[in-house]
Amino acid sequence: MMVMKTIAIIVAGGSGTRYGAQLPKQFLKLGTEPILMRTIRTFAECGEKSLEIIVTLPAGQFGLWQELCEQFGFTLPHRVVAGGETRWHSVKNAIDSIDGPAEASVIAVHDGVRPLASSDLISRVLAAARRDGAAIPVVPLNDSVRQLDGETSHALDRSLLRAVQTPQAFDARLLMQAYSQPFDPSFTDDASVVERMGHNITLVDGDPRNLKITRPMDLALAEYLLNNA
Repeated sequence: MMVMKTIAIIVAGGSGTRYGAQLPKQFLKLGTEPILMRTIRTFAECGEKSLEIIVTLPAGQFGLWQELCEQFGFTLPHRVVAGGETRWHSVKNAIDSIDGPAEASVIAVHDGVRPLASSDLISRVLAAARRDGAAIPVVPLNDSVRQLDGETSHALDRSLLRAVQTPQAFDARLLMQAYSQPFDPSFTDDASVVERMGHNITLVDGDPRNLKITRPMDLALAEYLLNNA
C-alpha cells in the first residue's frame, strides 16, 4: 500500500531589498543558523510522517544556498526548485515539480522567513486541511484599522478582521487544480487562489510568535522570542 506524503513548500524568494541587507533576508542568521534553515527545521522536526520538503529559491541563489548548507553542516532532506516572478509563480513551479496528485495527500505552503512556527500550529493546520480541504492560521488584529476611500477613510470593525499567517494547507488535488487557473495579480496568498474556485477556507487559531521577518526589528524580536521560549 502506497504511503501518501505530506508536502511542505517553503517559499523563499526574498532579495533583501525591503529588509535593507546585502544578503537576502532568508539567509541572515537567527540564533546559530540562517533563517531559512531554521524554517526548514520547523517542518522536519514537526513529527509529520512521510514528509517531503520543497524549497523555492531564485535560480541565482542556488549556489549561495549550497555554500551555506556546507558551511553550517545543514543536511536535513529537502529539494530546491527555481522560484518565479511572483510568489504565485514560485508556488506553481513547486507544485509542477511534484509527480502527481497521487503522490501527496496534503500540501502546506509556508513563508521561508517565518522560522518560529510551532509543531503544534503546523499539526493543527494540517489536521484541519485533511478534514475540510483548505485551512489557514489567523490571528486577531490589535490595532484599529481604517479603509481608504479616495482622499478620505473610514473605520472598520477589527473584531471582524483577522491577519493571515502561514503555513496554509490544502488537499493536494484541490491545490493543484487551483494552481491550474491563470495568474491573477489579486491573488495575495494560496487561500485566495483556492477561494477563487469557490472552496471555503477553514480558519485555525494562529500564533503571535509566528512572525514574518521582513525588517530588522522583526529579526530582533525573533531573536528575543527564540532565546526566551
